[in-house]
Amino acid sequence: MSTPILICDDSGFARRQMARSIPDSWEVEISFAGNGQEALEVIRAGKGDVVFLDLNMPVMDGYETMEAIRKEDLPCLVIVVSGDVQAQARERMLALGAIDFIRKPIDNEKLTNILSSYGIYSGVSTAVQREAVARDTDASSLEDKLDAYREMVNIAMGRAGESLAQLMGEFVDLPIPNVNLLESNELSMAIAEINRNDCVSAVSKGFVSAGIRGEALVIFNDINSQNIVELLKYDAHQSTGSLELEALMDVSNILIGACLNGLSEQLNVSFSHTLPVLLGRHQGLAALINDNVKKWGKVMAIEIGYAIKARDIAFDLLLLFPDEAMNHIYGRLVDVDKEAS
Repeated sequence: MSTPILICDDSGFARRQMARSIPDSWEVEISFAGNGQEALEVIRAGKGDVVFLDLNMPVMDGYETMEAIRKEDLPCLVIVVSGDVQAQARERMLALGAIDFIRKPIDNEKLTNILSSYGIYSGVSTAVQREAVARDTDASSLEDKLDAYREMVNIAMGRAGESLAQLMGEFVDLPIPNVNLLESNELSMAIAEINRNDCVSAVSKGFVSAGIRGEALVIFNDINSQNIVELLKYDAHQSTGSLELEALMDVSNILIGACLNGLSEQLNVSFSHTLPVLLGRHQGLAALINDNVKKWGKVMAIEIGYAIKARDIAFDLLLLFPDEAMNHIYGRLVDVDKEAS
């Protein structure tokens, strides 16, 4: 008898990755949902005995979905599959009733061990046949590629969020990344929407590997700087300006480094990168964009807004890739996915 399982994730790319990770010898009927609201309808219809649930989704996120499952006492076993791997995220979901938590991208062996430990499935982790079927459904339209890039950054963003949470001792709220294709001359206008405050400070790092190059910028609203200093508990003997600069550089190093490590892991490449550069302080955001970026032609701009709501702190990570890097990135994502199977 087949087990009805549900894969709930707002990314089609992520849903396919999860589907192709299901062991071949596990007899299942797979349903899909793009957000928690859709997932609840599937579970109520009896098509989600086992649910693989993402956290960061539109309409209804994983936390809200888990709360609804608990409130309605719906008969399902929930395994969280997420790029957000903060300890507090894990603890919160387990407290709401999830049985386990898996870090993206999926490790087939770990998935099988979890299923076995709860008596859901006992067998080998091989997913060759299901992988072949899932790959037949892969698409390569622009929208599908943007979805793949968004999921890639979602996972890398989770790594960076975990590092920040450890540094600051606070839970970091993670958004759904915004991915846009822009002409470079449209970039200044577009990024003005990221932070409407007139004065910001920004730290930049360039990176390159295997046909992929880009620029990472961390953008701080000036009104947040002192809050960050207080949270990091730096030596108060230094001047306020020195403390703020040290805090901005430290946070930027950790944020960009963890994010690039997350990208490297998924693309199976090693990035070399420049030393962090303070692009400017107390300036308009558009004035801080690197001149090299302005010469790229088309640009893929990925914006991630991090927030520590308990301390009224918010800042943005902006990843910029030239047009020619996009196909290299997508090719690496697809190739690595094939190798993983």
